Formats: sequence, C-alpha cells, structure tokens
Amino acid sequence: MTAPPLPARAGRRRRVGVRGAPWLFVVPALLVYGVVVLYPTAAGGLYAFTDWTGRAGDANFVGLDNFRRLFNTESARSALVNTLTIAAACTIVQTAAGLGLALALNTRLRSRNVLRTLFFASALLPPVIIGFLWQYVLTPTGPLNTALSDVGLGALRQNWLGDGSLALWSVIGVIIWQNAGLTMVIYLAGLQGIPPEVHEAAAIDGAGPWQRFRSVTLPLLLPATTIALSLTLIGSLKLFDQVFAMTGGGPGYATETLSVVMYKEAFVSGEFGYSAAIALVLTMIVFAFAMIQLRTLRRFEVDS
Repeated sequence: MTAPPLPARAGRRRRVGVRGAPWLFVVPALLVYGVVVLYPTAAGGLYAFTDWTGRAGDANFVGLDNFRRLFNTESARSALVNTLTIAAACTIVQTAAGLGLALALNTRLRSRNVLRTLFFASALLPPVIIGFLWQYVLTPTGPLNTALSDVGLGALRQNWLGDGSLALWSVIGVIIWQNAGLTMVIYLAGLQGIPPEVHEAAAIDGAGPWQRFRSVTLPLLLPATTIALSLTLIGSLKLFDQVFAMTGGGPGYATETLSVVMYKEAFVSGEFGYSAAIALVLTMIVFAFAMIQLRTLRRFEVDS
C-alpha cells in the first residue's frame, strides 16, 4: 500500500525546510561571531576616524587626523619599522630553523621523540611566561652573563635588554627560540606525508641526497611552507606579549611594536580613537602581507 501523494505546495515547503535545516545549526555560531568579532571590528573602524577617549558620547569625527599623526610621529614610525623588522627576521630564521630541526629529527635517531617533545615544549608555554623568564635570563647579572663568565667568555657579557642596539635582536631571538618548535612540527607533518616511493624512484634514477632534497623534498614541502610562513608572518606582525613582558617597548622606542603603541595609547593615554587607527593600519598590513604571501606561494605548490 503506497502513501497518497502530497499536494505540490506542501511538498515544496517540506523540501525547502529540509534544505534550510543545516543553516539553523550555524545560526548560533554566526550570532556569537557577529557579536564578538564583526561588531567590534566595525566599531573600531569607525572610531579610528574620531577622537574618542573611551567615554560614552565623547567621540568627535576628525577625518584622517589620526592616520596623519600615526605617520608623522617618531614613536609610531619607529614601531612600524620594528614591527616589519621582527616579521622579516622571524619569518626567515624561524622557518629555516624549523625546517632544519624537522629534517634532523625525521630520521631513525633513537632519541628523536624526546628531542621533538623538548623542542616543541617551548611553543606550548604562554608567551607572557616566556617573556618574564627571558627577562630574568637576560638581565646584566642574570644566568646568561654568569654562564659566559664561568666559561671564560666574560668579554661577551652584554646588557641584552638595556642596550638599544641589542634589545630588539634579543627579543627576536627569544621569539624564534619559542616558536621554532611549532614550525618544526608543521614541517615534520609535511615530511611524513611524502610517499617513500618518490625518494626511492629518485635514488634509482641516480639522484644523490642533495638532489633529492632540492628536487623532491623541497617542492613537496611547499604546502607546509605556506602554512609555516603564514602563521609566522601573521603572528610576528601582531606581536605584543613577549615584547611587553620583556621590555615594555624600551629602552626608548627600541623594541616598541605597533601592538605595544596601540596598547599604550588606549590604556595609558586614553586615546582610544588614535589607538583604533593604529589597529586599523595594522590589520590592513597583516591582510596585505598574508594575501601576497599566500598567492605567491600557492603558485609553486605541487601535489605529492
């Protein structure tokens, strides 16, 4: 016995209801995303064109004044240069260090799992904790200078965070040390996704270790490289925690980044409108660099 056919209009309503049902499960997440991310982002973009001081009803439209101030202020220009320097150094050195560690630990070394855990452990610690830890290590009377003296290298003792010419590079070194393990894990995943038959075929064709690395391993690692470079670049452009914990932006403007200046202008000086303008410029820089990097690298990616 077959069921009687539904009227045409009722059938259409049922099909529309079935097709629309999955969207109902997404609505709560979209509402939360809109309230937590989209609305504050849009509001921040509007406040960037005002002189808002953080108090309700105290925002006057000032046009592009905040942006002119950003590019005409010495501290802001210095912060922009520092931000780009940190991003460039971390992206290049951290990616190279992560690749080197991954290649070294993607072998049959018996202690490879212990070493992988040790190198990755630093990436699991909160950046603020890392910042305070290294602030102590790098003080003039801290463990690093003491160790240098103990091994007869006292001439290399430095005021690592108090010297304006060294402070930024000391911060960069700490950031690379903390995050190289994360880059290593990305590359390890990429290396273990390469079929061994590819290397075996290259070896049969007479390719040596260097040729196999250059012509087989590196091209097949490009998807992992895209991920590693993107995460490193975006993270270093937004850098705040380690810098603020280690130096607070000093000495002078030596280690200030755009994120640090943004924080100080908002929560120390009470200039939320100017701070929103810095945040908007930083967002545009991150978006532009990320898009250029992704479009460039994906042109060279190949499938294994």
